Amino acid sequence: MGDRSAIEWTQATWNPTTGCDRVSRGCDNCYAMTLAKRLKAMGQPRYQQDGDPRTSGPGFGVACHPDALDLPFSWKKPRRVFVNSMSDLFHVKVPVEFVRRVFEVMEATPQHTYQLLTKRARRLRRLATELPWPPNVWVGVSVEDESVLHRVDDLRAVPAHVRFLSCEPLLGPIETLRLDGISWVIVGGESGQGARPIDPDWIRGIRDQCVAADVAFFFKQWGGRTPRAGGRELDGRTWDEYPTSA
Repeated sequence: MGDRSAIEWTQATWNPTTGCDRVSRGCDNCYAMTLAKRLKAMGQPRYQQDGDPRTSGPGFGVACHPDALDLPFSWKKPRRVFVNSMSDLFHVKVPVEFVRRVFEVMEATPQHTYQLLTKRARRLRRLATELPWPPNVWVGVSVEDESVLHRVDDLRAVPAHVRFLSCEPLLGPIETLRLDGISWVIVGGESGQGARPIDPDWIRGIRDQCVAADVAFFFKQWGGRTPRAGGRELDGRTWDEYPTSA
């Protein structure tokens, strides 16, 4: 984690927790699990706890890192921060009290914009009333295909100023996407070994729904062997929109 990120829609990453477990098709080729295995072999101390081999892997057991909570205070220049690029803050193994401490840090550093992304939308919804929701905290859910659209319904119940969807890796068409209460949609194809292909019409279908609903649309990548293998253009242009409410 640090004050630089190659992820197109953010500027920095912050991992107060690490580790996770696969819960749906979008997790099948998890980049974070692959990276955790490598970091464990390198001796990186934050990645020495192994996860359940059925759903996780070496170095990818869920762990909280209280010493990482101070990091955002050291960043004087405002930036967009992806929270837990190597974990899921709303994993059941992350204690509620630790989740609350993460939110308190975000509330105390209003110069930064924090972007939280989870696949555990039901726990997010349950805990939402116990957490502060300052305007610099954006929260989103992963939606890889129509089978997980229930996550969007849970997200709509969360009192965040900006709610967003990450349709990455997009694994199928999403023909009816309710966008009321949603400010931003990110779409991307899968990358890395065994990357599953993406159909351009799946992307266009989501883009057109965003345009019709006046929701910001961000096309991250086509994907392939590497994240940048296919470039980022869709129909002759890049789509780098951000929510205007931000």
